[in-house]
Formats: sequence, structure tokens, C-alpha cells
Amino acid sequence: MGLTGLHLPDAIRVHARERGTSAALVCSDRTIHYADLHTRTNRLARALLSAAPAGSRIGFLARTRTEAAEIMTATAKAGLVAVPLNWRLAVPELTAVAHDAELRILLVEPEFRAAADAACASLPGLRLVVIGTSHDPDVPAYEDWLAAHPDDDPGRGGAADADEVFLQIYTSGTTGTPKGVLLTHGNFFADGTELEEYLWDAESVALNALPMFHIGGLGWLRVALTAGAASLMVPDFMPEAVAEAIDRAGVTHAFLVPSVLHLLTGLPDIDRRDFSRLRLITYGSAPITPALLRRSMTVFGCHFMGKYGLTEGGGTVTQLPPHDHASDGPAMRLLTSVGKPRRGVDVVIADVVTGRPVPAGTPGEIRVRSRHNTPGYWKRPAETAELYDADGLLRTGDGGYLDEDGYLYLTDRIKDMIVSGGENVYPAEVEAVLAEHPAVAEAAVVAVPDPVWGEAVTAVVVLRHGVARPTEQELIDFTRPRIASYKKPRHVHVVEALPRNPGGKVLKRELRTAFM
Repeated sequence: MGLTGLHLPDAIRVHARERGTSAALVCSDRTIHYADLHTRTNRLARALLSAAPAGSRIGFLARTRTEAAEIMTATAKAGLVAVPLNWRLAVPELTAVAHDAELRILLVEPEFRAAADAACASLPGLRLVVIGTSHDPDVPAYEDWLAAHPDDDPGRGGAADADEVFLQIYTSGTTGTPKGVLLTHGNFFADGTELEEYLWDAESVALNALPMFHIGGLGWLRVALTAGAASLMVPDFMPEAVAEAIDRAGVTHAFLVPSVLHLLTGLPDIDRRDFSRLRLITYGSAPITPALLRRSMTVFGCHFMGKYGLTEGGGTVTQLPPHDHASDGPAMRLLTSVGKPRRGVDVVIADVVTGRPVPAGTPGEIRVRSRHNTPGYWKRPAETAELYDADGLLRTGDGGYLDEDGYLYLTDRIKDMIVSGGENVYPAEVEAVLAEHPAVAEAAVVAVPDPVWGEAVTAVVVLRHGVARPTEQELIDFTRPRIASYKKPRHVHVVEALPRNPGGKVLKRELRTAFM
């Protein structure tokens, strides 16, 4: 299949015209073909524009299902900005994001209606649309809303709109305060070379079990749809169901985070599955151990491609292609790297103090120049200015080094961010919640290696004198209603005092070492 780089809306238009009866989206027992996807997203674009002017922020609270793909495509066609909301956040967190984004419309699954109602209560003028059945006469149902609007294409989102923002993805900063990362059509553009690297053909079926509020899930969907593949959407991740889908549904491509690979390769019947049609597994979003990677290569027997990137970088910064995945011999050392910069991306390792480039083999901060880099954060000029250095390089906050051959190796993070199961967790946010407990005097949160989640959120607390001593579980339970479940500590350790340097800063490296 000859693949040409296109912006997402143009790709849907071309596929609808040239291969309209081919499957575009599959979820449970429902299949939407490219011609239907084009028509439906035209209707949705017109429905959205009937209620919000171009440039408005359109939120959605939905799992990995066909409607999420339609919303992203329709907003792009309409000149609107899609704001995928993390349904794992607590209600106060979601409400704060809705306020910051100044949402005009929120499309929501019934499961998340309570959070949506809370956002509406504090954000006058926010209009709800229910993905499914609506029992409220003032809140339209998604399908009814589409059917009430024409299917003429608004025509936006092509090459002429390359500099137009169409995605606003929220990610927390080092303080835990969510910031909207702006991405343009040009940032999100997949060229022909990138598409060819994935080994797509006319029969490709791409498994998407990643959340639609992550750059990984959205980026994987964008690549598959641009290539004209069928995207198998998995709303609820269960290891057995994913293994069954790969086995029975003819999956040829998948993007899986390391924690998922760990769960899949540990299934008792995994060796009896038929993975002969599986062509490529892309992995990323969190560090992977060489042992897990080798085990996965053995179990699935297909090509593997590693990815390193970040939301602010538009997704992928570097990649380790299939030919660099040797399971033995001297080349096996590359399995500890995250590959080389993708085409059109420059990676510089900068001294963390001076900002000057350092020689090969010397660790420093990873900085990036790329057309995929975000133009900045939504309404946060100071943070946007801090994101880029004087040379226009994006500061990733991650530590690493380049070897003599140009392969990138990650080291310690410059920031204290924790990556647990592919989710970003910022210690300051968890520390702030624990500090609210009446028995906690101080709290420090660090990452401890975990065989399943990559890193486990681990809290070290100092208790107040003269109060009843809470159990570890009581402290964990205290965080549950206040922050998303994946952010809560998996372990809590009580100490007499936190280690500090002469300046009073907590020595988190010592804590990580002590509780590994």
C-alpha cells in the first residue's frame, strides 16, 4: 500500500473516496467504515459548530471507543480544539481542567456523568452531550445530535491549516498543576516515511488499548487512521481480552506500554495463542527492562519498535526500529537505549547548569528541536517561556546521554516525575494531599522500581507528635477521594525525619535508595 503523508482530516477524506468500504474503527460488535466515518464526522463537525464558534474548546470524557476517534476527527474538520479529559481524575481535578480549558461543549459517557455535571455546575454555559442514551430532555444524545445536522464537510484541518491548534492535552507540571499542551495539525502530521516504518498494508488491523487522553493513544490512532488501517478500539483493558483480540481478531499492529507487556507475557496460556498475524508491536510511555523486552519478543515473535517522547514534543522524539532489537550478541546492548532521533528531530544533551551541549557519553538534560514541538501551553506564557532555552530547544526535563553512534540512553530524570503504568505522577501533588492528613507533619514521594508498573509511587512520611499513628492503608485510603487512583501511594513508610542537605532540601535520592 503506497502511503502518503496527510493531515488527519485529509486522510479520512482520501480513504472515504478511495476505499470507503474498508473498516476504519471497530469496537465490540460495531464497525465503522471509512465512508461512514467521513460522513459521521462531517455531521458531528456541523453539530459542534452549531453550538460553538471556531477555535472553541470541545471536551470529551470517553474511554477508547469509536466516538473518541470521531470527536478528534470532527473537531479537526471544524476548526475546533479537542480537549480529551482524563476520566481517571477525581471530580475536583476534572472540574479544574474544564475551567482552565474554558470548555464550550463536553461530550461524556454516562459512566462519567457525575463528573460532567459537577463541571457544568461550576462553569455556566457549558453544554453537555451524552454518548449513549440521555434521560434528560435538555441534554441531547450523541447519535440524535449527529442525525439532526447536515453531512457537508466544513473543510478545515488540511495542509493550509498546519499551524492551527486542534488538540489541547493536559499534563501536570512539576507542581502538579495541570497545563494544556497545545498541538497543531503540523505538530501531529505523519509523513510518508513515518508511515512506511510501521509496515502497514491494506489488511492492517491496529489494536488501540491506550487511553484517549494520552498522547500515546491519540498518536497511535492518528497514525493508524492516516495509514488507512482498521483501528480495534478497546474501552476496558483486561489482559485476557487483549490477548484474545490479538489472537482472534487478526491484529497486525499494537502499541503497548511495558506494564501491559508484563501482564500479557505473564498469562498462563499465552504460549498457546496464535500471534502469527502480528507484525509489529510498538512500545513506550515508560521505561522497559531488557529482560521484559526479550521475553516479549520471544512470546509474540514479531517486530518491535521502541519509542521515547513526551506530550510537549508531539509524541515521539526517538525510536528504536525493529532491526535494532537483537536478542543476543553485542547488538543486544541497544535494548537498553531508546533509539535514535526520528527524521526531522534534533536531540541535544545539555549540561544541566550551563545549558551547553556535552560530548557523547556525558549525561545531561535531553533537549529537542522538532516541528512536532508544541507552540506552548494554553494561557501560560511564563511556563511556555521556561519550556524552551535560548536556542529554541525544548527542555524535556529528562536526563540521558547519546553514545558515539547517536543512540539515546535515559538516565535519571531531571524532574522528579514518576511514571507508573504509563501514567505521569508528580510527587508534589501527592505530597500536598498527604500533608492534609491530621497525623502527617511532612511527606516526600519518590519512585521505587516495580516489576509490573515500572515505578511504584512510594511515600515517606514524618508523623506529628502526640497523635494516633495511622496505618499504611489508612494513609493510602486518605488519598483515594482526593486524587486519581493511579497517583495514590502503593507504599507508605514512616520515618523520624527526612534526609536533607545543608540548604534544607529533601534528599530524595537517599529515600529512593533506602526503600528500593
